[in-house]
Amino acid sequence: MSTELDKTFDPAAIEAKWYAHWEGNGLFRPERPNAPPFTIVNPPPNVTGSLHIGHALDNTLQDIVIRYERLRGKDALWVVGVDHAGIATQMVVERQMEERQDKRTNYTREQFIDKVWEWKEESGGTITRQLRRLGCSMDWSREQFTMDEHFTRAVLKVFVDLYNQGLIYRDKRLVNWDPKLKTAISDLEVETREVKGGFWHFKYPLADGVKLDNGQDYIEVATTRPETMLADMAVAVHPEDERYKSVIGKDILQPITGRRFKVVADEHADPELGSGAVKITPGHDFNDFDVGKRAGIEPSQMLNMLDADAHVVQTSDGLVPDKYLGMDRFEARDAVVAEMKELGFLIPHVTKDKEGNEVIQDAEPRTIQTPFGDRGGVVIEPWLTDQWYVNAAELAKAPIEAVKTGKIEIVPKTWEKTFFNWMDNIQPWCVSRQLWWGHRIPAWYGPAVDSSVGLTWDRSTASAPVFVAETDEDAKIQAALFYDVEPSNIHFAEDGIQAPRVWLETKRPDDSIVLWRDPDVLDTWFSSALWPFATLGWPDETELLTKHYPNDLLVSGFDILFFWDARMMMQGMHFMKDVPWPKLYLHGLVRAADGQKMSKSKGNVVDPLGLIDKYGADALRFFMAAMESQGRDIKMDDKRVEGYRNFATKLWNATRFCQSNGIGASTSLAAPRATSAVNRWIVGEVVETLSALDKAMAELRFDAAANTIYHFAWDTFCDWYIELIKGNFDDETKEVAGWVLDQILVMLHPFMPFITEELWHAQSRVNGTERPYELILAKWPQPSTAIDAEAKTEVDWLIALTSGIRAAKNELGIAPGTKLAAFCEMPSELAAKAVSNNMAAIERLARLSTIEVAPATPGAAMQVTVGNDIFVIPLAGVIDIDAEKARLEKAMAASAKERDALAKRLDNPNFVERAKPEAVEKAKADHAYHTAEAERLATALARLG
Repeated sequence: MSTELDKTFDPAAIEAKWYAHWEGNGLFRPERPNAPPFTIVNPPPNVTGSLHIGHALDNTLQDIVIRYERLRGKDALWVVGVDHAGIATQMVVERQMEERQDKRTNYTREQFIDKVWEWKEESGGTITRQLRRLGCSMDWSREQFTMDEHFTRAVLKVFVDLYNQGLIYRDKRLVNWDPKLKTAISDLEVETREVKGGFWHFKYPLADGVKLDNGQDYIEVATTRPETMLADMAVAVHPEDERYKSVIGKDILQPITGRRFKVVADEHADPELGSGAVKITPGHDFNDFDVGKRAGIEPSQMLNMLDADAHVVQTSDGLVPDKYLGMDRFEARDAVVAEMKELGFLIPHVTKDKEGNEVIQDAEPRTIQTPFGDRGGVVIEPWLTDQWYVNAAELAKAPIEAVKTGKIEIVPKTWEKTFFNWMDNIQPWCVSRQLWWGHRIPAWYGPAVDSSVGLTWDRSTASAPVFVAETDEDAKIQAALFYDVEPSNIHFAEDGIQAPRVWLETKRPDDSIVLWRDPDVLDTWFSSALWPFATLGWPDETELLTKHYPNDLLVSGFDILFFWDARMMMQGMHFMKDVPWPKLYLHGLVRAADGQKMSKSKGNVVDPLGLIDKYGADALRFFMAAMESQGRDIKMDDKRVEGYRNFATKLWNATRFCQSNGIGASTSLAAPRATSAVNRWIVGEVVETLSALDKAMAELRFDAAANTIYHFAWDTFCDWYIELIKGNFDDETKEVAGWVLDQILVMLHPFMPFITEELWHAQSRVNGTERPYELILAKWPQPSTAIDAEAKTEVDWLIALTSGIRAAKNELGIAPGTKLAAFCEMPSELAAKAVSNNMAAIERLARLSTIEVAPATPGAAMQVTVGNDIFVIPLAGVIDIDAEKARLEKAMAASAKERDALAKRLDNPNFVERAKPEAVEKAKADHAYHTAEAERLATALARLG
């Protein structure tokens, strides 16, 4: 019978066809109103993004789960969407404008936002198209965007509600400030790089003639950022440091500014580090900010010496010398060092060269871990600003309790310790960003009312009355009540600068109030924290929300555990009064082949689309699943991806073989009736595989699940069952083989959706019909039978005999096709039965021409043990025994020598601790190989007696 399948498996030819078919026919969310729900939401990628290897892993795992649950009959919903990515998107659009010699400030805010929306419609769908290439079966009919109208309404409601509950507030604190982008950024958007820098030591003189106990009239301080001394406000020493106890509370002078401040006691100062004294600049260092607060310095009193561009400005006390004003921070660094040196307050760093000569330098050279903005690309500055904050510590209480009590299970469990450590020590969450693109903060400011002077305008908004509301009209009503005027007398200005002018232009300024809206937008993590419920229609009580919240599972990279996962827990439990999902699965990173983290700068980034082009989406997906072992990162390995492409080809060719022998699709969900041992055995193997696969999926052991179906399809079905039934294609065998192949396609479908869908339909055409439904909508296997222990024992024995014979031939260099005679003097009952029932298969597979129940003929022979049965196979005339023994002994001695040398090297601490990690790993791998090889060769020698 001619096959319906092409001779060659071509992934590209089937992938586009089937994805378009699935999506076009609405098969990613079939109508199952009465089915139990199963819901996952994808971590929304940036609208500016393109598919990287981390996305490929994350979305492959999710698709495996959603396809699995869909096959199990669930109303499976995979919510898909993209994040508006405030900073990234604004940068993209501004960069395009720069190419046209244009800039954002040439437009009003509204005009610029219109341009961003235009870009989004034209170019913002790259990653969603790429997710389709990966095979992601998302519900595209309900694709979400965090700036959509319904989502924006949810974001504003959350902000207003949290504000009214006292959980959102405005505060002056240090933030990660990006001087290039001129906005605060989150910790996730900060990357640490190693930078060559210096560690400068300076003298700060004690005031009023005070001296240390040793007579010294100064305290030595050291810093990697000398420019910040222009805003120093204290010097800290450890309260138990005997050297400084006598001067705690005394005044000290900053030489350049002449500023007097106190020596304060604080455990932040480490007596063992440097001089044990630390200069404190609370307005420009996160640790110093906390020290300053403990010393009684209020944030409003902390000095700020930099503007938004990181240029030096005058501090509130007016003590920064004029020559520094306007300098870039790094220009100021050089100038400060030069002046301190000129004034005699620089303590030089003295070392000796190789010849013993003194080398004097201004600073001790150091490699410094320096924070950079991942998008702006410049050094991040801790900067004291007024921002909006969420009381994260209060919102964290419910998630902490949920994880402790098991209401939320984190998989792997090892991440729980990290989760608790961060959540127990959580800091206020800065949610404002100084951008135009994003959800604008729903807060309006108005003039302050002073009984003596009337209305006063505070452009900084620090002390201005604030009205937080979801709409302009609501803000008007609040302001009207506050100022005791009619809502119609409330007007709006573009900003705080224009507000006084607009007020003067009103017809009745004595009765008019002008408000202006906060110019900032919300951190994108604030909106994406609502993803599990806002995507389902909240704040409306939709049917979708009722059915699909809580979601069932979240799959996420561990690197966003706090930035996204924990914040979804906070917002979900606060607003929905329930966990967002009962289980959180955290996968590892995909690393380069050598274990290094992938980065563009290293040039080791792998493009998943290139791998799909080369090997097919199915092969890449299977690689991701097979390598995803809980708690471990994945090392990229193109050869493994190629190997899974070969696996797909193997299945393709096995299906072609079945078709050529009249084996087509099954019409039964239950296993067909089987009488022969081999058919009863393979049905039992399906039952066993299904059980192991379901267990692995329940435990989210993706590697175990993938390897289970891989070994069943390749080893059990293709290598053994097909070989065992060759030449015996009776009606029963055809029916069983067709049913088993169907079960393989269904079980493999979550991992390799494209090839399995193609083969599913190709199989039905063997019978001259087309399947009434696609594989994506098929039912998960239900064999409705048990494992036949008798058949399993018999066929497993047969496989063990064949494997043993083949291995022995390979060890002794005997050609695989060589037919041999075997003797088994006292066969067990099992051996006798298996040989009697399967001699034709034994001759074909094990290449044994006869098996005699008798003592073996005298002479050289090899032995093969199967269970309790010993088979003796004479080798006279087959190989040169003496030459083979000599070859094996020589090879065994070489492997043993190499094994012992490697063991000695690995036992040497100097090698293990000092050698490159890849060299140590290679030595371990080589040692394992030679150990196994020596054992294999010893076994081969033993066979020869």
